[in-house]
Amino acid sequence: MPALLLIDDDKGLTQLLSEYLIGQGFTVRIAENGRLGLRAMFERHPDLILLDVTMPEKDGWETLQRIREVSDQPVIMLTARGDESDILKGFSQGADDYVTKPFSFAQLTARIRAVLARSAQGGAPGEGTLSAGGLKVDLSLKRVWRDGEILSLTPTEFKLLVALMRREKEVVSPEDLVREVWGAQYANETGHVRRYIWHLRQKVELDPENPRYIHNERGYGYRFETSDSSSAR
Repeated sequence: MPALLLIDDDKGLTQLLSEYLIGQGFTVRIAENGRLGLRAMFERHPDLILLDVTMPEKDGWETLQRIREVSDQPVIMLTARGDESDILKGFSQGADDYVTKPFSFAQLTARIRAVLARSAQGGAPGEGTLSAGGLKVDLSLKRVWRDGEILSLTPTEFKLLVALMRREKEVVSPEDLVREVWGAQYANETGHVRRYIWHLRQKVELDPENPRYIHNERGYGYRFETSDSSSAR
């Protein structure tokens, strides 16, 4: 039974939402601010965190930053602010998804299941590694190294990188990447790909403005290729 941590100071919402999620087969722990949420995260090690942006004591941004300093647990941001700049800020700090209030509980539940599925995938024990041009991915450990230096990727970033590396030298369309990485329910949200490609480059490329690994094919999609690459599974 997946364990969720809901960090939000809206007591009316958290009560109704937690009851709904319990009915959907989850266990739910509620924390009313970022400070208590961080304490609960360390104590309970939830499978996924639902994190509100606007809260007292520690807001969602500060809380997310602290979470990412110590954990790669999936995080879905909950906020009444749907501006592009806020969405990009959430992704840049390591959020795995972003849901704007008001939202339907069914919609949020679908997003939770999709993020949990992405977190669980990306490689099974014994699957081996992918490597190309100094970049190495261990599929069972879900770890990435560049020239021996470990890189910190979120579960979604990891799965996106694996999807591209497994189709090395192929141009992969945003639609195909959305289906493979996010799931069919995100079919109309190809903007996720553009945002995540940008943030993935910030982590894996030495010079994101002149990428060595992840290339744009304008109007078609994205391609993983290096001049000295050789990948193996």
